[in-house]
Amino acid sequence: MVDDARRTRPLLRTFVGEVLRRRRLEQGRTLAGVAREACVSVQYLSEVERGRKEPSSEILAAVCDSLGIDLADLLAEVGRDLVIDRAPVVRLDLARLRRAQQSRPGDVLMLAA
Repeated sequence: MVDDARRTRPLLRTFVGEVLRRRRLEQGRTLAGVAREACVSVQYLSEVERGRKEPSSEILAAVCDSLGIDLADLLAEVGRDLVIDRAPVVRLDLARLRRAQQSRPGDVLMLAA
């Protein structure tokens, strides 16, 4: 059974979408204009901004280019929002240690930032 704290943890895509929307609105840009420049549909970009879709790295890069922001800046802003929201953060050194203790030969490990 999953406890309530885990069920209510915010998803990374929610924070990414919030930052993208905030940046777009700060620039006074429309969803349609940004979507057109990024070569994505308005509906898809809207769902990304609402945290309902998990965008690929290619889509994120295209939207960031359209907004004139670096992907690194987007991720840094998402990181700050995570801290402000007091979302649980997993320290990578501890995650690596736990994973190393549980790993078997041939296991694949993926870390995301």
